[in-house]
Amino acid sequence: MAKGLIWATAEDLARNRARVLSLYRQILRSLNSPKLELSLATRLAKKAEARAIFMVGSEERSVHNIEDLMDAAEYSLSLLKQGKIPKHIQ
Repeated sequence: MAKGLIWATAEDLARNRARVLSLYRQILRSLNSPKLELSLATRLAKKAEARAIFMVGSEERSVHNIEDLMDAAEYSLSLLKQGKIPKHIQ
């Protein structure tokens, strides 16, 4: 990712856009999984929390923090696919 050393450049952000959107969509879809025994209200609340996390993350400009956020999203997605709810959105 890192074209900029500490702060993300516009090129860095554009390069990661597709990956971030893909993670975002996959997480929202995974929250609809029948493996997760959640009520409709709980599902909507979890989706709202995920949206808020991605919105706050979209304002991040530190290269290392962006990489950490993407790693956390991938880890959360792997847990959701196993039918578990990650702690940070639990």
